[in-house]
Amino acid sequence: MSHLAAAAEQGFLSPTGVEIAFVLVGIATLGAAVVTVTTKQLVHAALWLVVALGGLSVEYLLLTAEFIAWVQVLIYVGSVVVLLLFGLMLTKAPIGRSPDADSGNRWAALTVAVAAAAALVWVVVDAFRTQWIDLDGPSQGSTKVTGEILFQHWVLPFEALSVLLLAALVGAIVLSRKSDSDKEQR
Repeated sequence: MSHLAAAAEQGFLSPTGVEIAFVLVGIATLGAAVVTVTTKQLVHAALWLVVALGGLSVEYLLLTAEFIAWVQVLIYVGSVVVLLLFGLMLTKAPIGRSPDADSGNRWAALTVAVAAAAALVWVVVDAFRTQWIDLDGPSQGSTKVTGEILFQHWVLPFEALSVLLLAALVGAIVLSRKSDSDKEQR
């Protein structure tokens, strides 16, 4: 009952420090994500991706989902971005500005991006509009609950992602080997 009294004193629309921090970090993360997809330098895009993924892990920490936050840091920031940078190095992608990075179809790309974002928002809102979080039960971001959900429902998608990343790395190695053998033949 003390939570209800504290909520009534504070008011429904008055934000707490955590909510303000959540919004500020969200804005910074959104800015980093926009720079990630708009920059013409691939290495800079990968580094801005690190900032965006790091911002997501801070958001998870603010939501008291510590386990998910550290998984975000270890797997996505630590592994996926490093794999991406290795792929860039192995395929000998241009480090500086690349004229190939801009196809000139910005309006078509913007239209597809807005449509995809609208569809994603609609699907998420439709999927979770009747879901309620049990505040008296174990915390949704806790290690126990996350582990149970992860190993009961999400094992196959995580394994499929690991195979996809391995295939991408092998593909980068094959592409880099082909370009070396093509140079030797010339």
